[in-house]
Amino acid sequence: MAQQQTTCLPNPPAVLSFANAGGKYEGDGPLAAWFDWLETDPFFGEPSFEKAESALQQYALRKALEKAGLQDTDLDCVFGGDLLNQCIGTGYAMRNFSVPFYGLYGACSTMGESLSLAALLISAGYLTCAAALTSSHFCSAERQYRMPLPYGSQRCPTAQWTATAAGCTILTAGGGDAQGPYITHVTRGRVVDKGITDANNMGAAMAPAALDSLLAFFRDTGASPGDFDRIITGDLGKLGSQILVDLAGRAGLDIASKHSDCGLLLYDLDRQDMHCGGSGCGCSAAVLNGYLLTALRQGEFRRILFAPTGALLSPTATFQGESIPGICHVLCIAKDKE
Repeated sequence: MAQQQTTCLPNPPAVLSFANAGGKYEGDGPLAAWFDWLETDPFFGEPSFEKAESALQQYALRKALEKAGLQDTDLDCVFGGDLLNQCIGTGYAMRNFSVPFYGLYGACSTMGESLSLAALLISAGYLTCAAALTSSHFCSAERQYRMPLPYGSQRCPTAQWTATAAGCTILTAGGGDAQGPYITHVTRGRVVDKGITDANNMGAAMAPAALDSLLAFFRDTGASPGDFDRIITGDLGKLGSQILVDLAGRAGLDIASKHSDCGLLLYDLDRQDMHCGGSGCGCSAAVLNGYLLTALRQGEFRRILFAPTGALLSPTATFQGESIPGICHVLCIAKDKE
């Protein structure tokens, strides 16, 4: 018997508010109008790129609280993470808030991981109000995972651009004046590793994990791709998206007409030099907490699947020739309670 990975939330948590922030290239992209804050200075007024990433996170959380008319002490918990070692972007940001905190690492799937945990605990009645918070920064990520920026190394065609961005969603139990949209289902992702070792081709490494989780969602719920306005992964980029659609078709799942990817939505690949598109956990966080949730709230979409993907690699594992495990968590987000 197949393992049940999907939970239909009996009390769907409502999105109370959301906010995002981005940098120069995000401001030059097609989703610029859906950002709360765009800054051309990559340091965001701070002395280091790592502190700049913390500043992004602090802004996203404060702005989401402001939109909801809340203080940080009104939150039961913050679930947050980033790409940096020991999640220092989030940990240092949370020094300035009096809120219980769970630090998470799911690579580029972290927005899905944080949102899943918050939604599950709120639906079960253990929390009333919680925030899901995620960020990435191009310069801090490049310094950690690849080459020092002054080195000026050439990027290969399959490489993706780590977004300098952050996003925050505040979820509530859904009573009173909650507008929604609502988290109705959560599919817990499994680690999938198909032997990809090229750290500059993470879309290929993550696509099988996206397929695994999407197949689990449709198997567990009995739904079909036609039940959704969009099936949005993040961040497979151009090549990874093509691989996912092809693999899904071979598995009997036709998502070609419904699929979008945050790594392709955030940037204009023809006009901006992003190679295969965007990546970094701030990419899907910013797209969700700007364009997607706004489109749901305004009725442009009625129901979407949000499926952020993560490549669970580290520089040490890459240098040792290890393959790249992937993971994907899927959330069904609907304009109305179902």
